[in-house]
Amino acid sequence: MVENASTVVMQSRQDQSLRARVYRALEPARPGDWGSKLTDVFLATLISISIIAVVLESIPSLEERFEEIFYWLEVFTVCVFTVEYVLRVWSSIESATYTRSGNGLSARLRFMVTPHAIIDIVAILPFYLMLFGAFGGLDMRFLRSIRLLRILKLTRYSSAFDMLATCCKENLASLSAAFFVLLTIMLLAASGMYFFERHAQPVDFGSIPAAMWWAFATLTTVGYGDVTPITAGGKVFGALITVVGVGMVALPTGILASGYAQQIRLRSDRYDAKAEAALDDGILSDTEKTDLEELRVDLNLGKQAASQILDTKLVRMALRHEHEHNACPHCGVIID
Repeated sequence: MVENASTVVMQSRQDQSLRARVYRALEPARPGDWGSKLTDVFLATLISISIIAVVLESIPSLEERFEEIFYWLEVFTVCVFTVEYVLRVWSSIESATYTRSGNGLSARLRFMVTPHAIIDIVAILPFYLMLFGAFGGLDMRFLRSIRLLRILKLTRYSSAFDMLATCCKENLASLSAAFFVLLTIMLLAASGMYFFERHAQPVDFGSIPAAMWWAFATLTTVGYGDVTPITAGGKVFGALITVVGVGMVALPTGILASGYAQQIRLRSDRYDAKAEAALDDGILSDTEKTDLEELRVDLNLGKQAASQILDTKLVRMALRHEHEHNACPHCGVIID
């Protein structure tokens, strides 16, 4: 009985150890973790090849000539992505993010509804839907196009994309306000152009919904030129809307640029605080160097920027020590 219990405990520990290794291998690589790095390179390369194949397959001559190659490449890709998805779900309970409360099942379910997990399942779903004929005799080309969403799998390996997502989330209220103003001006522009042009161009401006195409193309400064005003009033009004459109496009752009710069500054401040703590004792150990490098990678901070922060800290530390060395121990006055 005791031996059986010991065997079960040992097997459980081995399973946990294997699960932890799988989790670390599938997560973005840490500095020095070559196994995880090779896994990242393999998956990113396979994703890129798969996307290129989907694009080339849309060319009729290439599809007819290399149909079998495209098919078996798709089979191999889906098999790898399926195994990857299953392993990610299985090992997700190793992450503290999904195991803060509840059991292993609830943790895995929380992982399965995350954006990255949804992208993973969407990347393989079209193949299985076509394989089992879920849509009967309908045209399956739209499912093939969905496979291009696999490019979103690459966002897992891009901390810059995470920074942009955080920026959008933090500035959601400002962006929503900007898009609401843009929508309001677009409606007013379509209404005004309908008033000026409805008799001269009843097809293109015969209704406010029809005039919305011109308003949208003009406010976004695209101006396709397929629909243009021809009356004097319409041209003057259109010129005013064009000027307004330049400012409206710059508004959300400015919000995103400001938010992105803020995220970069916040990440630099986090690295600065970590470096300050590491240099508190005046010595930068190998462990502290490794921790700082891992933080730099996580924050998507450039090596030059990180090196500049460390150099600045070291210079300040040297000046402080020199000041303390030349100061009077009793009154603090600098001794020449």
